[in-house]
Amino acid sequence: MIAFDDYARHDGLGLADLVRRGEVSAVELLDAAAARTEAVEPALGAVVRRRFERAREEAQRIDRDAPFAGVPFLVKDLLGTLQGEPTGAGNRLLQRVPMPRDSELVRRWRAAGLVIAGRTATPEFGLLPVTEPQIHGPTRNPWSPGRTPGGSSGGSAAAVAARIVPLASGGDGGGSIRMPASCCGLFGLKPTRGLMPTGPDAGEHWRGFVSEHVITRSVRDSAAALDATAGSDPGAPCAAPPRPGSFLAELGREPGRLRIAFSARPLFGHGPVHADCSAAMRRAAGLLATFGHELEEAAPPVDAQACALDFMTIVAVETRVSIEQAARLAGVAPKADGFEAETWAVGLLGRAISAPEYSAAIARLQLAARQVALFFEQHDLLLTPTLAAPPLPIGALAPSAAERGAIAVVNALGAGGLLRALKVIEPMAAKTFAFMPYTALFNVTGQPAMSVPLHWNAEGLPVGVQFVGRFGEDALLLRLAAQLEAELPWFDRVPSL
Repeated sequence: MIAFDDYARHDGLGLADLVRRGEVSAVELLDAAAARTEAVEPALGAVVRRRFERAREEAQRIDRDAPFAGVPFLVKDLLGTLQGEPTGAGNRLLQRVPMPRDSELVRRWRAAGLVIAGRTATPEFGLLPVTEPQIHGPTRNPWSPGRTPGGSSGGSAAAVAARIVPLASGGDGGGSIRMPASCCGLFGLKPTRGLMPTGPDAGEHWRGFVSEHVITRSVRDSAAALDATAGSDPGAPCAAPPRPGSFLAELGREPGRLRIAFSARPLFGHGPVHADCSAAMRRAAGLLATFGHELEEAAPPVDAQACALDFMTIVAVETRVSIEQAARLAGVAPKADGFEAETWAVGLLGRAISAPEYSAAIARLQLAARQVALFFEQHDLLLTPTLAAPPLPIGALAPSAAERGAIAVVNALGAGGLLRALKVIEPMAAKTFAFMPYTALFNVTGQPAMSVPLHWNAEGLPVGVQFVGRFGEDALLLRLAAQLEAELPWFDRVPSL
């Protein structure tokens, strides 16, 4: 088996090159990933389902000419389906429900040579920016085990940061690739809406807010994975603009002189911004100025509070859909005991929201997207902090005792409308959006956005910065990311876990 130090010093493309040259086998790489999993999982809680035996069989049949030939890979336990295996979604009903087929994105990952070693933790239905599902317990940050790795792709980010695998999958419906990338010192790109396949069993997730991709240690792994998987599949409800011939080849091109706006003003909800996050953004802005880019302090003129409330309206309705779908797949009636109390309460709220309310929220967010598009006619990119705080302590976003009591009453009565009267959900949502005020707007607009690990604070915690591009300009973001990676490399920064 390859020594761990040799395994960990390569990114995914580097490991695949070793396989192609015959210096190591795919099975040996899988064994290294399995050994690392067993070594760190007691402290981490990132991998919720191991599939090493099946993966070992699959590793013996990989195409050595594939871009990620034989590279161990982990798939977030949400959305992506593997034939004959559960997609648990952090929910107790789904843990033993086999899926009928591979999703199209999983099929493309396999075709790229990735060997799926297991599934990673997610909060129930991906609802939170932390990863603390009751069914599995909290996932911990390799940089500081008392803190969150972010969410909802927290299991994937923790596993990559801990060097279990060089890349893992994520899904981003409100920041769920970018937020854990920030918390774990990794690179995370949310692709443009319509660039990634969503079939064959779904058209779009959360009104098109969700894009799936990967969390990586290197920019080139993200670009190569995009080359291998991008492109709509048959019946897709929308498609992104034409892509370049190769995202990986784009990394060799200079981004040119860019007009970059920067701002730490919250774009969703409201709340204080930690000094470390503002400092990370301003440090990045200073570096960009030395590259010759034009910097201006400015932000899209959106109503942050209204956007957050409308987003919450849509997510509440979509949560009710997820609850009913999970119960149907499990062959049971939807009941409170199949779900976490907070999830069930949000679903009750979703059931109480009328069709006109839902439609009006969509319309208002679409108008906000128009405002954002006009802003990007004057700027090539927007730079913000990725999050408003460094990684939070485990449990920081959990409901208070009073909130739990009110939720229990509402759930017992089955009265979603009562949540509004008691004003329970709004404060909980406000606390959540105060942590993540920069990411969700660009799920609404569908624009590509990335978190880049350029800063560590005095406590040694990673603090990412976010860059947002125009719709369809993923390649420009990747070119800039490569420029930043060359100037402030992060690949060899390793947590002490």
